Amino acid sequence: MGTEVALVSFALLIVAMLYSSVGHGGASGYLAVMSLATIATMEAAWLKQHAWSLNLVVSAIAFYHFRKGGHHIIRVSIPFVLGGVPFAFLGGYLAIDGGAYDTILSVVLLLAAIRLVIPQKTERSNDSKSHGFLFCVLLGMGIGFVSGVVGIGGGVLLSPFLIVSSLGSPKEASATSALFIWFNSLSGMIGSFASSGVVLEAWTVLPFATAVFTGAWFGSRYGSESASERGVSVLLAAVLMVAASKRALVLI
Repeated sequence: MGTEVALVSFALLIVAMLYSSVGHGGASGYLAVMSLATIATMEAAWLKQHAWSLNLVVSAIAFYHFRKGGHHIIRVSIPFVLGGVPFAFLGGYLAIDGGAYDTILSVVLLLAAIRLVIPQKTERSNDSKSHGFLFCVLLGMGIGFVSGVVGIGGGVLLSPFLIVSSLGSPKEASATSALFIWFNSLSGMIGSFASSGVVLEAWTVLPFATAVFTGAWFGSRYGSESASERGVSVLLAAVLMVAASKRALVLI
């Protein structure tokens, strides 16, 4: 058991390092790793609550570094957070079969990854008004609900939209995504607590949280300070493809 926890913790550290470099919490990666371990009960509530708890750690560190680097624009974040939080709670509360969402999510993530690696010239508006405040709130609602159902933070869905819609540079999108993920993860976890009770286990949360904290510290620092804008886009595309592959494998 101790060896398995150590191996899983190391895998989670790597996942956190990669995801945090683009401002993501990494829940889709954590779900993949934990689902392969025998320590997991494989119950949806167990997996989701543990993934969200790790998301809270990683997205907080990612937001700290990207905000410190001057990449956060609060007026872009507000409508998405307002829309996402209540619906992440609803998605976390409902016990819905995730098969249909796995299929849709795989396609969406793959298309978003392809779109990101295509060079494009855009003028950043840095303002949610370019798409309408209400539209951004509604989009936040949709992403929040899906995030709550499948147990992720929603960054892999939000970041591509922010970039291709000219609402921010890749690093600005990372900052907004990190904040969005933190609130969504907390809301979804509370919803799961309300419907399934608290199934978090301290003996797994503590070593896993320590691992992702370490990975996130170095990953998000690199992403916010050293990585080029193009480099962040490529990293994000890689993250999306990994997440899409994981979802597709679940269906096979």
